[in-house]
Amino acid sequence: MSQPRTRTIVAFAGAALLVFVAAVAAVVTIAVHRAAEPQARITAYANGKSITVAPYVDCNVRMQDCKTLPADSDVPLPPGLNCAAGGDGCHTGKSAELAVKPGLPLQLSLPKEISDGPWLGQTVYQAPNGKVLQKPIEHDDYTKGTTALTVPSVLYLTADGKLAEKKPAAPSVTLMLVGTEIALPILIRDQTTGEEGYLPHAAWSISTAA
Repeated sequence: MSQPRTRTIVAFAGAALLVFVAAVAAVVTIAVHRAAEPQARITAYANGKSITVAPYVDCNVRMQDCKTLPADSDVPLPPGLNCAAGGDGCHTGKSAELAVKPGLPLQLSLPKEISDGPWLGQTVYQAPNGKVLQKPIEHDDYTKGTTALTVPSVLYLTADGKLAEKKPAAPSVTLMLVGTEIALPILIRDQTTGEEGYLPHAAWSISTAA
């Protein structure tokens, strides 16, 4: 089975961190067992400010009836995904925005609908030269049922490619947090190769660039 992960693209100036879920209709079958229901809300806290984050992509576990979310962007849903009946348009939502000051963490509070399930995530960092680095996180990294996550706003990339939360003595590149994403996955299987992997049916995105 391929490593669980989301595919996150960083877009600036208030645009979303998007999870593209193409190729669903043609060569992929979807196993719907043990997939959590969407519509949960994440609470994010930083710099003394708290926001409530709704999912910006929200499909059922069959990747159908994708709901149109508040604050829609101009980015359409990928081919093969269907909007819910009566929806106003067919777009994903924008990332929630919560600026995080360097040195202060981003704190996330997950509802039970997410914390009790096999969630996946990405923390996205940017180097001074504009290069982006993604650091995956997932439920297996924490004690079962953990609802409180702390995401460091700064990481350090050493010459040997290791990431550190504390600045090392050796030369390193400072990476600043620009976004975080949490997703609920479903199991998929490629009908051609038989390879199994994961695909998000609901995702929450927070842009943290100060």
